[in-house]
Amino acid sequence: MIKICKFLILFIPIEVFTQTSIEKSAKDFIPAGYNIYETVFGDLNKDGLEDCVLIIKGTDKNQIIQDEFRGELDRNRRGIIVLFNKEDHYEPVLTNYNCFSSENEDGGIYFPPELYVNVNKGNLYIDYYYGRYGYWTYTFRYQNSDFELIGYDITSGGVVKNYISSINFSTKKKFEKINTNEEAVGGDEVFKKVWKNISIDKLLRLSEIKDFDELEIPYTDL
Repeated sequence: MIKICKFLILFIPIEVFTQTSIEKSAKDFIPAGYNIYETVFGDLNKDGLEDCVLIIKGTDKNQIIQDEFRGELDRNRRGIIVLFNKEDHYEPVLTNYNCFSSENEDGGIYFPPELYVNVNKGNLYIDYYYGRYGYWTYTFRYQNSDFELIGYDITSGGVVKNYISSINFSTKKKFEKINTNEEAVGGDEVFKKVWKNISIDKLLRLSEIKDFDELEIPYTDL
C-alpha cells in the first residue's frame, strides 16, 4: 500500500503536464497575429517523450475574401512550430510561420490539396492529398539542428495508380513504379519497376522552405 501511494505522488505531476498545462505551455509559443490551426503530438527525437507540432494560421482580416461561388474564404497562410518536450516545459526547435498556403486556395477545376501533418517513428510527415489526382509526402528528420528532407513519395492517380515514386535522399536512391496497363480499372495495374541513383548537393531544411506549393527539390537522376 505504501509503494502504491508513492507511485501516485510521483506520477501526478507528469500527468498534469501532459494533459492540462501542456496545452497552455504550447500556446505560449504562438506569435502575435496567429492562431493554432492544428496540434499534433509524437516523439521526434526518440527520447520517449511526446513532442508537439503546432500548425498555425494567420489572422489578417485583409486576407478574408468574398468568393463569387464559395462565399467568405479565409486565405491566411499557415505555418509550423515544433516544440521538444523537456518533461516540465517545451523547447522550440523549429519555426516557419508561412510555408503552407491557406486551406481555401483556388484549386481550379478541383478542390485544393488537403494538408495533413503527422509523426511516426521519429519522423515528421507532411502529406498532401489531391483526390483523384493522387497524393504526395515529404518526410523530415531532426538532424543538424533542423528538420531535413530525407524522403519524398508521390502517387499519381486515384483509383488507378499510374505512377508511384519513392525517393530516399539519405541513401540517394529512387524507386519508380510505372503502370503499363492502359486498360486498368484499379487493382489490376501492371507496373514496370525501376531503381535509379540520384545526385543531390544538400538536404532541404524545413525552416528554410518558403512555400510548399512552389517547392522544387534540387536533385538529379543519374
